[in-house]
Amino acid sequence: MGSDSAPVVRYEVSDRIARITLDRPGRGNGITRELIAALVDCVERADLDPRVHVLLLSGNGPGFCGGYDLVESAEGIGAAATQEPEGGAGSPLDPAVIAANHDPRETWDPAVDYAMMSRNVRGFMSLFHCGKPVVCMVHGFCVAGGTDMALCSDLLLVAAEAKIGYPPARVWGSPTTALWAHRIGAQRAKRLLFTGDSLSGSEALEWGLAIEAPPAAELVARTEILCERVARMPVNQLMLMKLLVNQTLYAQGLHATQVLGTVFDGITRHTTEGYAFQQRAAEAGFREAVRERDEPFGDFGRSSFKG
Repeated sequence: MGSDSAPVVRYEVSDRIARITLDRPGRGNGITRELIAALVDCVERADLDPRVHVLLLSGNGPGFCGGYDLVESAEGIGAAATQEPEGGAGSPLDPAVIAANHDPRETWDPAVDYAMMSRNVRGFMSLFHCGKPVVCMVHGFCVAGGTDMALCSDLLLVAAEAKIGYPPARVWGSPTTALWAHRIGAQRAKRLLFTGDSLSGSEALEWGLAIEAPPAAELVARTEILCERVARMPVNQLMLMKLLVNQTLYAQGLHATQVLGTVFDGITRHTTEGYAFQQRAAEAGFREAVRERDEPFGDFGRSSFKG
């Protein structure tokens, strides 16, 4: 579940609960292909384990997840061609192919882009497809691609002071799992995606995104209480109840919306503004590019200011 040095996702089982912990704290638990693969492995492991009744997803370090790792996104596109290919030379996951497909001097191939990003979506959706309930515990921050994992989970607890949202809606991103409207309704989803604004945990509770938003000091205890209650249920009942509710989302067209969201994500990275953001990140660093993107909105960093 990681490299030869240290796992990027930790896994343990106790008291009918499978605890899956993102473990790249030095990078804000930034998303990489390795992390997604490890997440999928852990979910499958828990799904098959008869001892497990519920999964608990959390993140180690100052926050849950800050999105895709900047080295493998805007700042690293130019250097990607020097990395070891994944999936074989010429595959959609080959860094050389990814780099060429983000070169503004070259012709963008949306099919190659979709083949790459749709694999990430399938990885995040392993949480949704898992036969057992997934509880996600968010502290500190959960932004950008990090929200894909949170929203694909079944129940979300967010610390009252935490920040959760999708700032890349401002430039260089579209939510690929496309669950915002399903989770908070069309109008509130538009309110966030039309501005790239984020919510505090307290606001996430008010908007119906979170099931609880306790103070940070009480988050772990409240999450454990919920997981313990769910774990008392028979696994077969849990599986049936999850399947029942999830069919509602499918009937609303979730899969079709995710296809659009994934295609649109590729488009946003290949607009004039998308290329300019990528170039700025390569020149000044990803954090500086994000600062310049977010400071006019007054919410750079941990703030969830909304005017």
